[in-house]
Amino acid sequence: MAKTIQAIRGMNDCSPTESPLWQWVEMQVREVLNSYGYSEVRMPIVESTPLFARAIGEVTDVVSKEMYTFWDNDEQLTLRPEGTAGCVRAAIEHGWIYNNEQRLWYMGPMFRHERPQKGRYRQFHQAGVEVFGITNPEIDAELIILTARLWKKLGIDQHVSLQLNSIGSLEERANYRSALVAFLEKYQELMSEEEKERLVKNPLRILDTKNQELQKVLDNAPKLLDYLDDESRTHFAQLCALLDAVGIQYEINPKLVRGLDYYNKTVFEWVTSALGAQGTVCGGGRYDGLVEQLGGHATSGVGFAMGLERLVLLVQEVNSNIPLKSAVDIYVIHQGENTTLAALQLAEKIRSELPHLRVMQHCSGGNFKKQFKRADKSGATLALVIGESEVQNAQVVVKHLHGGVEQQTFEIGQVVDYIQTRF
Repeated sequence: MAKTIQAIRGMNDCSPTESPLWQWVEMQVREVLNSYGYSEVRMPIVESTPLFARAIGEVTDVVSKEMYTFWDNDEQLTLRPEGTAGCVRAAIEHGWIYNNEQRLWYMGPMFRHERPQKGRYRQFHQAGVEVFGITNPEIDAELIILTARLWKKLGIDQHVSLQLNSIGSLEERANYRSALVAFLEKYQELMSEEEKERLVKNPLRILDTKNQELQKVLDNAPKLLDYLDDESRTHFAQLCALLDAVGIQYEINPKLVRGLDYYNKTVFEWVTSALGAQGTVCGGGRYDGLVEQLGGHATSGVGFAMGLERLVLLVQEVNSNIPLKSAVDIYVIHQGENTTLAALQLAEKIRSELPHLRVMQHCSGGNFKKQFKRADKSGATLALVIGESEVQNAQVVVKHLHGGVEQQTFEIGQVVDYIQTRF
């Protein structure tokens, strides 16, 4: 016997019993985004490697350690580790944002080579939003309000909280970086080798360290908010005022910096304590310099991304009232001479006239007892039964699989009307 081949570590299958929950979560995301007037875009999974190096930053963990990169002839390509860079590339290439506002969203797989754990995989899925051409804090507020509405639809709003910060401009962060490094150099004995490397290459990332001793020290470190100029302070104050006005609760977290180099001004994360160590379910912020950095005209940008694996896990954890439907509404059963064609025609008639229903026709033979077992297992509400006598009389028997209603016999021409009354 040939050796079986298994999925790559950290790249998981989604079973038929799991996919209905995924579909429901994705549907809530789509409905909320559409209700705000956002438009879907779809980008390639593979992009040119320099796109991510330039956008995300050469010294970030994503670019330096986690990307799946390979050579295609003389071109270096990468499986996308996040969606913003590809969306900006597409917007520049196709002229979507030249002198034009755009509110876009996307959904799909991303790839990062890191240690797989619950809610954190090598192939994972994100829904993301990118808004171009709007500089004022109203759009920052809208994105946060939009996500808050989504949490209510998913039934997880009592289990997530908002953390907010402003990281200012590149110049402001450079000034802060110098002060932070000067402070942290006195505590290198508390740092791991990775943290010492970050102190040289990307010291702001030390602010979200999991090292508890170092976190205590950071409580007395310089605060980035103290290094902001008047423009950044005003933008942040206006955002907070808007969130206060609509009742969005938040915590200002001066250690929140996000992990990618392109952010400026507003950064935010929605976090939960219900998933253990993997507490961030959504994160984003402004990236006003990224379009120009990637070769486009200077255009402001702001967006967020949410990990669908973590959303699904959180919904499973805290929401027991998910209105999931079974995979099948109606199961068509048949046995005897000339019944196969009659069953096929009936199933197609229902699909044509009642397209919102899910109809499964039994195709693997067997007696009625076996077929009813399959119908019960499918989760269908109704079984439509055709035997030889039903074919002769142009009739069909309707049986309610969950009891409570006597089975009934209908003329073929009347059965669709009856089914419509039951759904």
